[in-house]
Amino acid sequence: MKLTILVPANFNFWRTVYSHGWSALKPFSIDRSEHALHRTLELYNGRISSIIISQKSIESLLVVSGQSVNPEERKDIIRQVRSCFRIEEDYTEFYREARKHRKFRWITRAGAGRLLRAPTVFEDMIKMICTTNCSWSLTEVMINNLCQKLGIRSGDNQYTFPTPSAISSCSEKFIRKEIRAGYRAPYILELSRDVADGKLDTEKWRSSDLPTADLYKEIHSVKGVGPYAAANILKLIGRYDYLGIDSWCRKTFFELYKNGRKVNDKVIERFYEPFGKWKGLFFWLDLTKHWHGKKDPF
Repeated sequence: MKLTILVPANFNFWRTVYSHGWSALKPFSIDRSEHALHRTLELYNGRISSIIISQKSIESLLVVSGQSVNPEERKDIIRQVRSCFRIEEDYTEFYREARKHRKFRWITRAGAGRLLRAPTVFEDMIKMICTTNCSWSLTEVMINNLCQKLGIRSGDNQYTFPTPSAISSCSEKFIRKEIRAGYRAPYILELSRDVADGKLDTEKWRSSDLPTADLYKEIHSVKGVGPYAAANILKLIGRYDYLGIDSWCRKTFFELYKNGRKVNDKVIERFYEPFGKWKGLFFWLDLTKHWHGKKDPF
């Protein structure tokens, strides 16, 4: 199966893949030799499809799978890929703002700005919880364990991201010990159970018309989702009003602008305040600019 997905003129596949760490977390994986991104998807009907995504021309993405699919499954694959790569989002205003500032003109030239996301907000939420207060290597361990122990295995021995029901059926002890989630276990379980039971509809956030401040409060109210996680979930649904500062961001900002001298978060927030509703995206791209000059930054 081969599918072609048209992309906007300012789209850059590889910069989106390397926009942040999600491409290194299962069920995503990077094929550097082929300049491609692999993803194992669960389709609307429960069927599993392992796909390879690449950009073979400036106009389109190429999606390849070894499986045959029916027309409705093709539509679902296209829908999920378009969502992951934020193809529907309009960055015209953002690029116009970037061109006003000499130090940020590289953003438009690079086609940077789209942040890769999971097919579901639920997956993004669980992954974000698993990035807090730990090393990146531990994040990878937790996500690998979730997929391999609770996901569905595909024909090529890959795994889907587990559903809310799959996680909610586990005990806290299992999540704590087998997934190695530690103190995050009750938060992961409560979120999964609330979504599985219909008490919390995280998917509606992507189309919510709530003011960003109210949406931030709603996301932040989920146990285990602190200010850093809530701000970054907002970025993955297209709201960039909050920075989402963690220890890595602080360290990088100190090195870029303060010769390594520590300052409090209010200083960082004031630095990016002039960028208004786009400040969270300018903040992230500023700190990761060095990634965009490398073929394989991580």
